[in-house]
Amino acid sequence: MNRMSLKDVGLAVLSGLMLTVSFPPINLDWIAWISLIPLLLSLRDKSSATAFQLGLIAGLSHYLTLIYWIVVVLSYYGNLHPILTLGALLLLCLYLALYSALFSLIWNSFKKDRLSCFWGAVVWVALEYVRSHVMTGFPWCLLGYTQYLRLPLIQISDIAGVYGISFVIVLVNLILFNTVLGARAKKKKSAILEIILTSFLVGFILVYGFHRVNVKAEMSSHGKGIRVVIVQGNIDQSVKWNPEFQEKTVALYTNLSVESGGFRPHLIIWPETAVPFYFQDNSPLSKQVFRVPEKTSSKLLFGSPAYIRDKNRIQYYNRAYVISEDRVFDYYDKVHLVPFGEYVPLKRYLPFIRRLVPAAGDFSPGQSPKLVGTPDLQIGVIICFEAIFPDISRNHAAHGAQLLVNLTNDAWFGHTSAPYQHLSMAVLRCVENGLPMARAANTGISAIILASGKIVIESELFATEVLQKELNLNQTKTFYSQFGNVFAILLCAITILRLFWRLGKKRR
Repeated sequence: MNRMSLKDVGLAVLSGLMLTVSFPPINLDWIAWISLIPLLLSLRDKSSATAFQLGLIAGLSHYLTLIYWIVVVLSYYGNLHPILTLGALLLLCLYLALYSALFSLIWNSFKKDRLSCFWGAVVWVALEYVRSHVMTGFPWCLLGYTQYLRLPLIQISDIAGVYGISFVIVLVNLILFNTVLGARAKKKKSAILEIILTSFLVGFILVYGFHRVNVKAEMSSHGKGIRVVIVQGNIDQSVKWNPEFQEKTVALYTNLSVESGGFRPHLIIWPETAVPFYFQDNSPLSKQVFRVPEKTSSKLLFGSPAYIRDKNRIQYYNRAYVISEDRVFDYYDKVHLVPFGEYVPLKRYLPFIRRLVPAAGDFSPGQSPKLVGTPDLQIGVIICFEAIFPDISRNHAAHGAQLLVNLTNDAWFGHTSAPYQHLSMAVLRCVENGLPMARAANTGISAIILASGKIVIESELFATEVLQKELNLNQTKTFYSQFGNVFAILLCAITILRLFWRLGKKRR
């Protein structure tokens, strides 16, 4: 087995960088289809240990350039010491890079087997699914999200989720590598069979995708009409929670909302914690918020912190309210909180962690995802970070949501790539569940997204804007919204069985 050379390291790093530029905001999505080839080249004639190391290098180069914005969040807004911030980024990237290292290790062990390209794609998806769930999960920028602008291609996600897109991208990478560069290591008949099967699969996905785009457009044209207004207040994070600025914040949102009254909106949406005080306390500012639906004859959906007193304990929640001029219809408490942002993991057992992240919140999660709305509209609310977890939106769709609403405050990210990446993941939630989405972000990017994933209107970053759009709602459940991640779970099961079979074979 050849040792790792400087050329091999360069190839692994190149793969990581190619993966990064496939994602927003650079959006060179076509590079995703060849991004793994340099890494695969570096793995030729390598031992298992070397393959693992090269995969780790590729993963590190990818994630350090993809989620560098964590430094901005933790240092500038989280008041964490710069050295600790860099350490946190490196630790997270090392953890995420383990998945590409495991992929390289496993691929290296059966790359000469029959149908190895299909096995490689299966393993990649299994690892993505595991990453989405281990330690509360961090499915940020799974490979399939690179294609969020390719509407026909991403329609397969209403069957297989975003994992289905990841599967076909990895499969094409492996097929191209084996066909063009690795043919000598392959049996000719096996290679031809893989090419034929992959061609049929890609062809089916595209035909299905064009069909679904047309079907969704036709269905939405006959649905119930609803006029939606999204208000992007663009409140600076440095003053957002300042009590002296609360009156100005409410006045800004109120004025922008009332000015949209000529559009005759059914629903006005403000972002996550747009009301930066306890709305439930019925203060003068809370009464001013009630005047918005009164003056516009609409319903108002907005974010606000909330609390519940439980004996000697107070529990805090990140909440979304739906109100009319004289009542609160319903509310939703965020279920999946941001670790070290909205709560500190293991704080009961490791109290020193709390001192390391003094700016972290102390929120409690909501009991379970639930719909909110009015008698004539059922809304599935996803707050901020929840947009990257497919199961939350799917749960809403399965229980009858007619519209997805994403409330977020991406001001934390500053002028980085994170807001663009966050938006790309919201697009897939619409396609998976066949539902449109209204996305309200404090500083952007606010957007209206159709059930096909088409972004029909979006705001600029760090701008005060009002978006208006009439949407047609047509509630039809997709395969994915009914059955969830059966595709990814099946591939996980196949991966486990395959690995056990291979281990048993080696022992014999």
